[in-house]
Parts: sequence; structure tokens; C-alpha cells
Amino acid sequence: MSLSDILKVNNIIFYDRLSENQKFKSYNKQTIFEILDYQKRYKLSNSQLARHFKLSRNTIAKWKRIF
Repeated sequence: MSLSDILKVNNIIFYDRLSENQKFKSYNKQTIFEILDYQKRYKLSNSQLARHFKLSRNTIAKWKRIF
């Protein structure tokens, strides 16, 4: 399964408890690179990418600094 498939399934299953589950998210390097590639491919800002994947803008900025 790809990243987008997993996020869609997760959204369907946990839609009503989404805010409770935010603190339990973790991402490996491959997933981070896919998210950052998605940003480049669609020319999104950090804010737009964060809204799309339901992440923090600070998390995106940190990933860009590290990788």
C-alpha cells in the first residue's frame, strides 16, 4: 500500500477520533520523502502540505531542514 492509500483508510476508520490520534503518528524516512516529493510535484507551500496531510507546519519545516 502506498502512503495515500494508508491515509485514506486511516481517515475512513478513525474519522471521528482524528484529533485524539494525531499524537500517535510516526513517519519513517521513506514516507517523509514521499510527502516532500508530493510537495515538490504539486508546488505546495508548507501550509498547504500540512493541511493536506493533517500535519504541523513546523513538522514540515523540520523535515525539510533535516532531509
